[in-house]
Amino acid sequence: MTNVTPGWVFVAIVPDGGAVDIGGLNPWDYQWHSCSAPSITVAHPQYRSQRHKMSIYEIRTTERIQRFAAGEFSNGAWGFYVPRA
Repeated sequence: MTNVTPGWVFVAIVPDGGAVDIGGLNPWDYQWHSCSAPSITVAHPQYRSQRHKMSIYEIRTTERIQRFAAGEFSNGAWGFYVPRA
């Protein structure tokens, strides 16, 4: 079984476009900027034996940069993760 990438915390699973809080921002309201960092591997929060790749993105506002990982667990079901503080 593939190892889970350490240092990332599960935030939510939402439908495509569904509201989610990433550090006070809803990522669907912003442009996502791809990061050069490699993708991470996560365990599905409900089916722990399933592994999924998530890409790393940034939201850039005038106040800050918010990094997060996101990807589809299944068609239209998005998972979101943030770096552990």
